[in-house]
Amino acid sequence: MTATNGAATPTSDAAGARAGAGTGPGTARNDTVAAVVRQWQAVHPELDTWPMEVIGRINRCAALLQQAEDAPLRRAGLSRPEFDLLGALRRTGHELTPGELARETFSSGAAVTKRLKQLTERGLVERRGDTRDRRVAHVRLTDAGRDLVDGILPEQLAYETAVLSVLDQEGQDGLSGLLAELLSRLEGRMNALRT
Repeated sequence: MTATNGAATPTSDAAGARAGAGTGPGTARNDTVAAVVRQWQAVHPELDTWPMEVIGRINRCAALLQQAEDAPLRRAGLSRPEFDLLGALRRTGHELTPGELARETFSSGAAVTKRLKQLTERGLVERRGDTRDRRVAHVRLTDAGRDLVDGILPEQLAYETAVLSVLDQEGQDGLSGLLAELLSRLEGRMNALRT
């Protein structure tokens, strides 16, 4: 589908054929996204629904993967965003400011502040004021926070390995490469729009 002044225009012959197939390149698909695409094609046969096949599948896979990954987190009494904060502190290996944590975890400043309060109350992180600027706080893991992250991470990786095992190694490598290229280009575009 192309847009001119916000209005959708009919697909080209090639795009229409692709959309009409309901599968994009390759063989027929029978996942939930394929059914959604077929329904939209019935309602709007003139539109190229191919982007839904990519974006819809990425979103659906992300939701399913997150459900699986969240099992060890739930047992530890953590939410995914809380674990992301703890993980950022663990993998960088040094103190971070709340602003740096927001950038590391793609979160808003308000959300980070709320999560840090909860994690501090649980004794997993601690904050200290900057000696030169009282407005700045530095956050680090406590020993309990470090032990929690190190205990959960192997189980997280085991879940991810099991989930990805539905693809052979070649498929995993190919998917990783395509997603890396897509992410790199999208991040570049978003960064350019922000400057």
